[in-house]
Amino acid sequence: MEKSAGLKRSLGLWSIVMLGVGYMTPMVVFDTFGIVSNETNGHVPVAYVMALAAMLFTAFSYGKMVRAFPSAGSAYTYTQKTMNKHLGFMVGWAALLDYMLLPMVNALLSQIYLTALFPAVPSWIWIAAFAGLVTIVNMIGMSSTARFNNFLVVYQILTIVIFIGLAIWKLSEGMGYGSTFSLGPIYKPDMQISALIAGATVLCFSFLGFDAVTTYAEETADPVKTIPRAIFLTALIGGLIFTASSYFAQAVFPSVSNFKHPDATSPEIALYVGGQLFQLFFLAGALAGTIASGLASHASVSRLLYVMGRDGVLPKKLFGYVHPVLRTPVFNVLLVGLVTMTAMFFDLMTATSFISFGALIAFTFVNLSVIAHYSVGQKLCRTAKGFFSYMLAPLLGAATIAVLWWNLERNSFMLGLGWAVVGFAYLVYSTKFFTRTPGEIHFEEADDHHVPTELSKDEIVA
Repeated sequence: MEKSAGLKRSLGLWSIVMLGVGYMTPMVVFDTFGIVSNETNGHVPVAYVMALAAMLFTAFSYGKMVRAFPSAGSAYTYTQKTMNKHLGFMVGWAALLDYMLLPMVNALLSQIYLTALFPAVPSWIWIAAFAGLVTIVNMIGMSSTARFNNFLVVYQILTIVIFIGLAIWKLSEGMGYGSTFSLGPIYKPDMQISALIAGATVLCFSFLGFDAVTTYAEETADPVKTIPRAIFLTALIGGLIFTASSYFAQAVFPSVSNFKHPDATSPEIALYVGGQLFQLFFLAGALAGTIASGLASHASVSRLLYVMGRDGVLPKKLFGYVHPVLRTPVFNVLLVGLVTMTAMFFDLMTATSFISFGALIAFTFVNLSVIAHYSVGQKLCRTAKGFFSYMLAPLLGAATIAVLWWNLERNSFMLGLGWAVVGFAYLVYSTKFFTRTPGEIHFEEADDHHVPTELSKDEIVA
């Protein structure tokens, strides 16, 4: 059913998949390589496989929920509709942490690339320049298309293919493990499962793009059929790209002890494998993808804050304000810009671990929403097929996420817990100690309320 005036249902399956993969930024695998290699003692591809397994179960649950609620929205919507409105608010609040911090991660990545090209320039300048650029562009207004996104994704995949070719050449010359196919990156007798799970937890943020696919439902001709397939394919394709890339990176670099900056390995990986020319090609693609992702994520969270303000979930006077001339939510844009600037005080490992908290909250409740809606609400778990689809599969999804939860980095847990406490306090205040229901976010009404940005809905990740 059409709920949004002016939204054109023009996206097909592969356009949506490419948008999801683009949001995941395939080349991020090289940025976190050193961090996760240290965590896993040289078994990054195994950590990716473990993270992918958890994500595929959750992707399966997302697909089930899209069939039940085929409108824009995500874990927040599903929890609110199937369990409890107050609980739904808390899930949405936790997920908001991800979207607030994602532009900060993009700023850190840009700083890594540009510092490699211009080492004499103080690194904080690049963070300030990135934050200023995305803030100004989003304040004035911007537009982006699926075609441009496809170009960026293809460019990144091409760079990864070239990297793999160069890695095979280096391996044939005796570099790293000295063999194109080696068990070293995959298995060693002294492997520790706890270290692998810790690495997989860090990698959760790499999969954030697949749940963004749910927000394209209102621009898809047949969302009930297309969106579940797109969600699963996005997670699968992204995971396979990550796993293949990390395997060859690990094969060429069994240890990251020789890297000058083991927490920011991508520039050195490109240099050691392909020389300065390939490094320039590599960093150009990585930087373009990061800036595009930064613009989109900054615009997304700014618009999400606006929608929350417009619908009374957050104070309307501040968060629901629209500049009369620019027609953009300038206060929200500036707020996100200030948060992005805090990248000066964090490293990439800390920033990515912070993001994992909100992601794991969202993924957990999507799995639980399947059980609440289909098994408890509609009693569809009484057959063998129904039991597997609506009870066992989401339970396995929740269990795999729980294992990642158990190994969540301490700083991430403490920041996330503090964020949750703030959200709970606001919920208590805004509902007069739960005597009122919290405001609801109506994503599908955005265009009817003069959405303050030139972005189309396919660029909004809420």
